[in-house]
Amino acid sequence: MTSEVGEIKEKLKEKKAEYEAIASTYSSVNLENIDNRIITEVLGPESQAQAEVQRLRDQIAQMQASTVEQIFEVQRKYKELQQQLRADAVAKEVAAAVREAEQSRK
Repeated sequence: MTSEVGEIKEKLKEKKAEYEAIASTYSSVNLENIDNRIITEVLGPESQAQAEVQRLRDQIAQMQASTVEQIFEVQRKYKELQQQLRADAVAKEVAAAVREAEQSRK
């Protein structure tokens, strides 16, 4: 890690501590806004835009993972319902065969 990166990280920590101290006295302060403000003050608006892009990428990745999980769950339920329908159809066939056999005995 270069000394410049170390200095920037230290500035970020200091600013975050400063803003969190202020935020602790005001319940209406949004911590995400604080993070954005710190990035802007320490690194400038361009870095804030990069941080926002990364946050959005992370959010998209999380949404994609959630969607994949939902798709797998729907597929699992679909297979489960198909098996239940097959079992019901077999049970009806067996019941019909039993009725037919009983009637043919009479």
